[in-house]
Amino acid sequence: MELFNVIISKELNIAEKQVKNTLSLLTEGATIPFISRYRKEVTGGLDEVQIGEIKEKYDKLCEIAKRKETILSTIEEQGKLTDDLKKRINETWESTVLEDIYLPYKPKRKTRAEAARQKGLEPLAVILMMQREYDVEGRAQAFVKGDVKDVEDALKGARDIIAEQVNEDERARNAIRNQFAREAIVTAKVVKGKEEEAAKYRDYFDFSEPLKRCTSHRILAIRRAESEGLLKVSISPDDEECISRLERQFVRSQNESGQQVQEAVHDSYKRLLKPSIETEFAGLSKEKADEEAIRVFAENLRQLLLASPLGQKRVLAIDPGFRTGCKVVCLDAQGNLLHNENIYPHPPVSKTSEAASKLRKMIEAYNIEAIAIGNGTASRETEDFITRQQFNQAVQVFVVSEQGASIYSASKIARDEFPDYDVTVRGAVSIGRRLMDPLAELVKIDPKSIGVGQYQHDVDQPKLKKSLDQTVENCVNLVGVNLNTASSHLLTYISGLGPQLAQNIVNYRADNGAFASRKQIMKVARMGAKAFEQCAGFLRIPDAANPLDNTAVHPESYFVVEQMAKDLKCSVAELISNKELRAKIDIQKYVTPTVGIPTLKDIMSELDKPGRDPRKAIKVFEFDKNVRTINDLREGMILPGIVGNITNFGAFVDIGIKENGLVHLSQMADRFISDPSEVVSIHQHITVKVLSVDMERKRIQLTLKGVQQD
Repeated sequence: MELFNVIISKELNIAEKQVKNTLSLLTEGATIPFISRYRKEVTGGLDEVQIGEIKEKYDKLCEIAKRKETILSTIEEQGKLTDDLKKRINETWESTVLEDIYLPYKPKRKTRAEAARQKGLEPLAVILMMQREYDVEGRAQAFVKGDVKDVEDALKGARDIIAEQVNEDERARNAIRNQFAREAIVTAKVVKGKEEEAAKYRDYFDFSEPLKRCTSHRILAIRRAESEGLLKVSISPDDEECISRLERQFVRSQNESGQQVQEAVHDSYKRLLKPSIETEFAGLSKEKADEEAIRVFAENLRQLLLASPLGQKRVLAIDPGFRTGCKVVCLDAQGNLLHNENIYPHPPVSKTSEAASKLRKMIEAYNIEAIAIGNGTASRETEDFITRQQFNQAVQVFVVSEQGASIYSASKIARDEFPDYDVTVRGAVSIGRRLMDPLAELVKIDPKSIGVGQYQHDVDQPKLKKSLDQTVENCVNLVGVNLNTASSHLLTYISGLGPQLAQNIVNYRADNGAFASRKQIMKVARMGAKAFEQCAGFLRIPDAANPLDNTAVHPESYFVVEQMAKDLKCSVAELISNKELRAKIDIQKYVTPTVGIPTLKDIMSELDKPGRDPRKAIKVFEFDKNVRTINDLREGMILPGIVGNITNFGAFVDIGIKENGLVHLSQMADRFISDPSEVVSIHQHITVKVLSVDMERKRIQLTLKGVQQD
């Protein structure tokens, strides 16, 4: 463990003590959100990203340690484990180096070299490698017996053995590896006869670029096309330079032996070494591309989950449609379904007057405060229809992303919530709830279905799931949840809970009514002290007798606030409500061995704004009324838009038509930027200018340059 602390500390540039303390907390079962929020004194204020990186590095080192055990055991069984070799293996913590050390001892399939050894040709290979023999054929003649047919067969077998030795030589592998790293070119060509089928990969039909400059989205696109059998892909350095480097290492004579070694080196490079290192770099480049895509996806998901909530308002939600009509649902302020029906304001049915009448009645009957319209088919037409109506009360109108709503409506979660309703009703409910609280609703959907990723089905799926799950957990715990209204699915993501405890909380609530205090959580079945410690600070009870139960102040720190109130001769409630009283507090007086300045600052921040939602307030948005289809676009148009997805090459913007426009990285600012997230965020309202419209490929190029933003 101490060694791991040192390695992780150096790699992440984090103090060894911070690494040690963090790993200790993780080993004890503390979650990343809990550690980053409530153990700042222990970790030195590390955030959830740094803690996540420490955990990831630790897990990787554990994997390497396990691999070492297998390697040592395998070599020992062969009777080849020397003290020096054992020392090298024990001191190595890089996977590539470890596998290079192991390669000569790795049990092999029936290779050409192994077949040659079984024919008794290893001594001939040793003679050739010494490169002192001038009569090569004469020496080879002595090996022509048994399965060795003739001199050429003997020499070929010896060369096969040498070729394998060259391939397994660490110095040789590193030399070729360095060449790949410096100058490898990734090349893609369309498979003959597949041009039409591969049309969407047209940009890569005759593609060539240095591997080190090839962006993650290009790597993923090329690899996807390759897996679909549409492109042939290769990664290659300068072959002549690679062979020259190997010759300088292995060919030490101009005689016949040297020529045999030279021939073996050429064969080794082309048949063994180059394919092996190419596979390694293909894997590394794919892994790097995966990491970048997963990072972008996780950041997009974080922004989406933390999108502005409308809050607890009575909402009428509409899943728009033409032929099948618009499914309308009415929800109360807690998101409970009160009413549902269909209206047909659009062709071909066109019951416009009836639809308007029904809407007015529903808005009045259920005292509706806001309308949520899904952004799919007939969205713009439905929005126009709604905004043309006059209601007896002020009603805000919002267009809400439908991405993943159909996935939710057909899921077990939706069936359990609404067993008596069909998918159309469930979908409309999801649209309405997304407006009220995006986080609470979106956690019910597989993040891959929300539509904010980049090649999400092509990246390492376990890594993607791990990253997205951690992102969801971090977001849910950052915001906190209302203990008395949160669904079991939302509670699942709270630090320390999980599916079983989350369901037990919901069951307890159903049997005993609303929780009156955080302490009461301890009465929930299977809720132990550790789980309570992990979850309590992230659960809110708005109307609790103790006002601290509706803050992010952890119960373990209540005594600090109580002491502050006692010192000021007031109640905790008075302390929270009176800014002048709080101004008198000198937090230095309340430092203890377990409560330091970071925690005290967090406590004071919570007392300033108890129960504060860290998300921004929601804003109404309107698309340009003159733009309905791609045919309405003209170069130079200035349009309002909403950022729908961010990739590492730019941002896709919804401008109110079927096709999204792309603001390329180069069109985001007048200065150089390397990451679109420096300029835009998911669901941000922006103003864009149309650069070009490709009608054939349905592609719209947009720019932010020279466009005034509100």
